[in-house]
Amino acid sequence: MDDFLAARSQMALSLGFHIIFSCIGMVMPFFMAVAHYFWLRTRDNTYRNVTRAWSKGVAIFFATGAVSGTVLSFELGLLWPKFMEHAGPIFGMPFSLEGTAFFIEAIALGFFLYGWDRFNPWFHWFTGVVVGVSGLASGILVVAANAWMNSPAGFDYVNGQYLNIDPIAAMFNDAWLSQALHMTLAAFAATGFAVAGVHALMLRRGRNTGFHTRAFRIAAAFGAVAALLQPLSGDFSAKDVARRQPAKLAAMEAHFHTEKHASLVLGGLPNEDKQRVDYALKIPGMLSFLAHGNFEQEVTGLDRIAPQNRPPVLVPHIAFQLMVGLGTLMMGIAAVYFLALWRNKQWLTSRWLLGLFVAATPAGFLAVEAGWTVTEVGRQPWIINGVMRTADAVTPMPGIAYSFYLFTAVYLSLSLVVVFLLYRQIRMVPQLYDVPAGTPEAAHA
Repeated sequence: MDDFLAARSQMALSLGFHIIFSCIGMVMPFFMAVAHYFWLRTRDNTYRNVTRAWSKGVAIFFATGAVSGTVLSFELGLLWPKFMEHAGPIFGMPFSLEGTAFFIEAIALGFFLYGWDRFNPWFHWFTGVVVGVSGLASGILVVAANAWMNSPAGFDYVNGQYLNIDPIAAMFNDAWLSQALHMTLAAFAATGFAVAGVHALMLRRGRNTGFHTRAFRIAAAFGAVAALLQPLSGDFSAKDVARRQPAKLAAMEAHFHTEKHASLVLGGLPNEDKQRVDYALKIPGMLSFLAHGNFEQEVTGLDRIAPQNRPPVLVPHIAFQLMVGLGTLMMGIAAVYFLALWRNKQWLTSRWLLGLFVAATPAGFLAVEAGWTVTEVGRQPWIINGVMRTADAVTPMPGIAYSFYLFTAVYLSLSLVVVFLLYRQIRMVPQLYDVPAGTPEAAHA
């Protein structure tokens, strides 16, 4: 493995690992706050137990996310020094603000975890809301920095120099809104379906049904709403990409030839040598409509992109198809869930509906990983779109492959630790969380 590939692989591994914890950190505190609110309003002790159980999960993911996020911040400077040399002063503001949001989140989480029976109950609930809001802000700020790489703004590039820097314009670049909206909904959908899937599995096994029913319904509601809204943000994002990054759109749609009334490709395997897609289903005119709102509008193909500036096609296309397919699956399950709420509440406890959520447990996070693959691979060969190539930004330091192997081992170890801790939390629900109020176990949960 050469150093350039090793650097890209290490960054991909780190981002792929961290994004899961980022999504959960952005969303789980809101689940926790809703359960806490229900307890304060109803005094149903089961909601208190759900809140405390979820708060321990939030703590686990916060700690792990802090570790992986710190590693990422060092990797940006160590693996991509040329990039940070020029880009740091331009898009540093969202990273600085993200650090502030992170510290607010950490303080609020500490108040929440140790504030039971010490603070005013509503102030205690408010600290949990602050955890969610600051975590969400942290995620959006990081996405704004990534959006700048896709749509660079806030500077003039003159003779290889970055002049007239405007950090505000850089942070609020043309891509930040579409990416932030799409990522936020993706985080809610992925986390909602994952949490609902775990509780659905426990319900199918008949364990602690009161506890898991309440937890399932809160998580499923969040996930289902986000899954139904996600296609709207996806349409917004697709039109934005068509305008700003036609090469990325062409790659993810495997659109080789510029044409009007362009067909939408479903599935298929791109053949880059022969400039075609094999085994695909095509819907005439649909790509023109989705990209530009007009069935006859011309869509730029890869033939209009200089060969040295073309992204790879196979990986973005397959990742995009996977993302859309999983999103459609989740949207269908969400529609069934709301249909059950509306017409037949007995479905909510049926094994087949719970089984759908169990099967969809990993779907959201697989879709998130696929979506970020489209975002990053589809931007290649640029690290700053149209300004700096990825190959020009990599460190000249040798031996990056060994660093990649080391970090792979570290992340695998962290993953095993997190899985063990979560498994232990779920197994200990009967002993620690699903207990009557006033018992010693409830006091120390």
